[in-house]
Amino acid sequence: MKPLTKAELSALAKFDTPTVCNAIEELASERTATGFTTHPLVCARPELGAMVGYAVTARIRAMHPSTLPKAEQEALNKRYYEHVAAGPRPGIVVIEDLDPQPGYGAWWGEVHTTVHKGFGCAGTITNGSIRDLPLCAPGFQMLACVIGPSHAYVHCVEVATPVTVAGMTVAPGDLVHADEHGAVVIPHAIAGRVAAMAKVQMRREAVILKAARAKGFTPAKLAAAAARAKRIH
Repeated sequence: MKPLTKAELSALAKFDTPTVCNAIEELASERTATGFTTHPLVCARPELGAMVGYAVTARIRAMHPSTLPKAEQEALNKRYYEHVAAGPRPGIVVIEDLDPQPGYGAWWGEVHTTVHKGFGCAGTITNGSIRDLPLCAPGFQMLACVIGPSHAYVHCVEVATPVTVAGMTVAPGDLVHADEHGAVVIPHAIAGRVAAMAKVQMRREAVILKAARAKGFTPAKLAAAAARAKRIH
């Protein structure tokens, strides 16, 4: 897998996640109904727009203390931070909370967002909780299922493994696009073509939107606009 250039990542970040999903459907029809979040997430900072980056992954629990001996838990924590700090940048940390009540305790707050931003991560996607919202690292995006006050017994239980968050399965190194609508994994095979296809999709939609907003709009004019849109490549 060859990482995208900064320019290519920046181009993807200019589109919202629904538009990126549209482009993926056009380029890889088998992905029409998979690879994206299917449960709602709270976006802490919608004003930041879309984030694009490469997944680093882990699983956590918070309702009860870790059952590992202290030295083993510390070694697991060390592996986690090494995993987060490695790999292509920017990183997006995708955390799966395994508790029966996900979000009971928050992995994310002022300290962890600042630490992860320092490692070059753009944000996180989690089915767990977030806290310290006004104090979290500037520019660090957070999509979570819950906002809560406490970290409880939060601790890492697995590192660098495939995870499933809000219906989306993510493996380490996957290219992820996310905003206030949710998130989607962009297949590496088509990643370099998604931005261009997104532009095509927007031009097609513009034809239909223009027709729909004009006076005297009719089903016949819709059909004509749709036919014109299809010819745009």
